[in-house]
Amino acid sequence: MPTTPASLFRIAATLLAFPLFLHAGHPFLCTDSNGGKVAEVADDGTIKWEYACNHPQDCWALPNGNFLFCHTHGAIELTSDKKIVWEYKADEKTEIHACQPLPNGNVLVVENGPSRLLEIDRAGKIAKEIKLTPPPAKVSVHDQFRGVRKTTAGHYIVCRKGEHQVEELDGDGKSLRLIPVPGDVHEALLLPDGHLLVTCGDGHKVIELDASLKIVWELNENDVPGNPLRLMAGAQRLPNGNTILCNYLGHGHLGEQPVFFEITRDKKVVWEFADHAHFKTINQIQLLDVKGDVSKGEILR
Repeated sequence: MPTTPASLFRIAATLLAFPLFLHAGHPFLCTDSNGGKVAEVADDGTIKWEYACNHPQDCWALPNGNFLFCHTHGAIELTSDKKIVWEYKADEKTEIHACQPLPNGNVLVVENGPSRLLEIDRAGKIAKEIKLTPPPAKVSVHDQFRGVRKTTAGHYIVCRKGEHQVEELDGDGKSLRLIPVPGDVHEALLLPDGHLLVTCGDGHKVIELDASLKIVWELNENDVPGNPLRLMAGAQRLPNGNTILCNYLGHGHLGEQPVFFEITRDKKVVWEFADHAHFKTINQIQLLDVKGDVSKGEILR
């Protein structure tokens, strides 16, 4: 396993217990909310590119080589030399915690505060607006929404963080179902088999639900030896069935354990990343050696 001063790949107890599962690290793009940056990292842990911004949340490496990400009050697409080629700026009282590139070139964002989904065109103008049912007044603006994804069928999957619910809406914004989940949900990924992979935030849990909403796989707080689940944030399901999970270490746990890990279906960790010198709280990630066009939903995150 390669190591550099810029990284620490912690192989944990799996080194002896599960040697067949070990492999070198993946290159990846990530957001570090508390660290205030978006970064591209090589498979040896070297930081290749980074960009400072205020509490970045969601991020995408695009097929054209650019990077798309959102931050507290907007979303930006940058070239590798940090030239802004697209941008959306929200009101100062509005928070944005999710974005997604769409096949037509538009970008989907969710606005906390106004409680709405927006598809923004390449000129930075609103091409489509869907009003969401506002959360109860007791839910703060910051806690209203997290991950949002538009499916290949044209539906919207919305993480209603403060209400502990996942909502599915059709293409016109009609609510189709509300799914209660055990925690302040941060990510909900619709998988090709119709299952829903859900990270439950401070519920310290990850669940996979089938079409009938039965739990068919779950990862609980203490299922990973020496690496308890903290705030479960971003996720990516890999073609081999493994799952990348971001273990957000804020709320008193900075520097204590890996910031994300890759886990098999039978709950064996095959890769962990814990560069606490350069990263505080990785909350979203995209592996860069997984083939597919993110705008077409070919990468599951």
